Amino acid sequence: MSQEYEAHFDRLGQTARKAARRLARLGTAERDRALLTAAHLLDHRRATLQEENERDLVAATRKGLSEAMLDRLRLDETALAQMAADLREVAALPDPVGVVTRMWTRPNGMRVGRMRIPLGVIGIVYESRPNVTIDAAGLCIKAGNAVVLRGGSEAFYSNRALVALLREALLETDVPPDAVQLVDTTDREAVLAMLKLDRYIDVLIPRGGEELIRFVTEHARMPVIKHYQGVCHTYVDRDAEIDMAVRLTVNGKAQRPGVCNATETLLIHEDIAPAFVPVVGKALIDEDVELRVCERTARLLGDLPYRLASPEDYYAEFLAKILAVRVVDSYEEAVEHIEKFGSDHTETIVTDSYSTAQRFVRDVSSACVFVNASTRFSDGHQLGLGAEIGISTTKLHAYGPMGLEELTTQKFIVFGDGQCRS
Repeated sequence: MSQEYEAHFDRLGQTARKAARRLARLGTAERDRALLTAAHLLDHRRATLQEENERDLVAATRKGLSEAMLDRLRLDETALAQMAADLREVAALPDPVGVVTRMWTRPNGMRVGRMRIPLGVIGIVYESRPNVTIDAAGLCIKAGNAVVLRGGSEAFYSNRALVALLREALLETDVPPDAVQLVDTTDREAVLAMLKLDRYIDVLIPRGGEELIRFVTEHARMPVIKHYQGVCHTYVDRDAEIDMAVRLTVNGKAQRPGVCNATETLLIHEDIAPAFVPVVGKALIDEDVELRVCERTARLLGDLPYRLASPEDYYAEFLAKILAVRVVDSYEEAVEHIEKFGSDHTETIVTDSYSTAQRFVRDVSSACVFVNASTRFSDGHQLGLGAEIGISTTKLHAYGPMGLEELTTQKFIVFGDGQCRS
């Protein structure tokens, strides 16, 4: 890596750190105004943004990217409207910065507390999805953080246009425009240069495939919050209502299969399997879902098409209309399967048994655990956080969908009246 290249990234880091300090001192109103201005520009620049996005889509199609990847890349009217709505929703959320979460008094009369403060400068390395550019920048600004973005090469033109829009919005407000910066190159060496900026970047968040996350984790000099695989399970318990279980399974798998909260494996208690498997199998086949099943499931499918599952299928994040299916002997075997094959992302149980539901919530330690709801709700927006910066499968410092509070840390504040330690 050339000295000139290193000097460029050192300047980028310095400007991000300077912007973060200024941003942290701004009040809620100034940060909210920046988000609302960006939302307004999104509403009025859709045609231009879609032109740039089309350049990426054409190039991605020529490269043979999968339909799931193209779906993540596409900025249609609905996606752009949702991005603007997400910015407005984040602006309307309570500001976590400066909130004192706890106060207590020591025997010597000192009052001790914890106050939320920004993390500082957040680096994000991500693939394909240009909406991450808006979500990440919006959440970081609201929480008082500067952000350095490095999107994937497949979304280069889309990301460049979105960051230019964001910086234009910041220029109209008191938020320094360098609070949002883009690594404006597709050169892979740029990622390595970014991962060495531990003097300036406080935490790194990778979003993308397993290869990207491993690369970032191995080379980053700063702490990394991993958004790892989404091997999500739906477990249909012996006491499940069949119609509900069918709806939740089909929604979890087929509603949008190319995202991390889609169901990848269906587990079925043996007591309900004879009645449930033929019904859910037909419903899934009608949605063009390929079934990769255990031998017990195969015997119950009748004339419906299937493939026998390999052990690797139960580890797989298909991100496509493919579903691994297994009949289990018991609740305990379902939980053991999740522990062995899961990725600590999202699991749901379908059951009418209150006691079994409570056991599942206690026994399963994934970031999101649902009862009688689709895995597709594992999303910051759906859970009331506004937009999200990712779904962390790392238990330190955050776990699950990361909203505003997860983009802050807490410092100690102490109020005394002359106490000296003896």
